[in-house]
Formats: sequence, C-alpha cells, structure tokens
Amino acid sequence: MPTPESEMFLAKKPKVAPTFEGVDYEDNQALKAAQDAILREQWVRSMMARLVREELGKCYRKEGVNHLENCGRLRERYFELLKEAKVKGYLFQQTHYMNK
Repeated sequence: MPTPESEMFLAKKPKVAPTFEGVDYEDNQALKAAQDAILREQWVRSMMARLVREELGKCYRKEGVNHLENCGRLRERYFELLKEAKVKGYLFQQTHYMNK
C-alpha cells in the first residue's frame, strides 16, 4: 500500500481542481481528469458522512436516553455534511448542464 510520501501516491494525486471550469470539452484527457477529480471529491465527502454516521450510532447506543445532550456535536456535523452534499450535488448538475 502506498504511503503519502511515495512516488506512486504523488502520481495518482489529482492535479486539477474538482470542477469543470476552464476545461476544454474537446480535450479528452483534461475532461477525464476533471471528472476523476470531481468523483474523488464526492467520494471523500460521502465517506466522511458515513464515518460521522457510524460514530453517531455508537454514541446513541452508548449514551442511551442522554443521547440528545451528549451526541449533539456529531448530529450537527452529520446534518451539515448531508446538507452540503445535497447542495453541491444540485449546483454541480446546474453548472455542468449550463457549460455544455
């Protein structure tokens, strides 16, 4: 498994921003790189939401009836991640179709 400092890791690291702004749609390599960067960012966001959801479930089971008081920080973070994913997904679709 590559470490963050390895050459293999640096070779796979995206070199473009996760957006279609400024991408020439005729250049297949640039378009593919932008698509990969966007998918990678979406995957990271969904995995972060998944991890927070799992921790929230553990907190709920551990705290029992006091979960509303003691798990509020995780609950708010989970709702923020869900709202961000919903809004960004909608904006991505709008900007993607407007650029065509």
